[in-house]
Amino acid sequence: MGRDSLGPESFSEAALVRWGELIGSRLEPPLWISLRGPLGAGKSVLARAICRGAGVGGHIPSPSFTLVQCYHSARGFQIHHVDLFRLNPGDPLEPLGWDELVGDEGVVLLEWADRAEGQQPADRWEVAIDYGPSTDLRVVSAGRLGGAGELIPW
Repeated sequence: MGRDSLGPESFSEAALVRWGELIGSRLEPPLWISLRGPLGAGKSVLARAICRGAGVGGHIPSPSFTLVQCYHSARGFQIHHVDLFRLNPGDPLEPLGWDELVGDEGVVLLEWADRAEGQQPADRWEVAIDYGPSTDLRVVSAGRLGGAGELIPW
């Protein structure tokens, strides 16, 4: 059995990007990654880096307004980047195609995961990103829940 948790660890933005790219290059779908943290902490930075590491080319916009962006990885799977910032806890998720996301065989990167409590798969990673002791650092911790794939160490 592999590690079930990592961190907390302080990261610069560049280090957070490197870890995300490493995750993207090594992850094995299906995988659900719930990203938690305050506004501006780095959830989108990490999600974009995971996409890049998985071989997504071109512009990777934040799904803050579209709520869901889908990408095809050069590694042969779909990545769904979901941002629930504009929703309130308890808002219906079905209009987003939630049931299809939960059952998807690709990768789901969920920002503002707290707004989907109780509606995420039991098998997932939980990644928390928060502000660090200085403006250029973030504190990151990660945990594996259920039968999710192995955590990629930093």
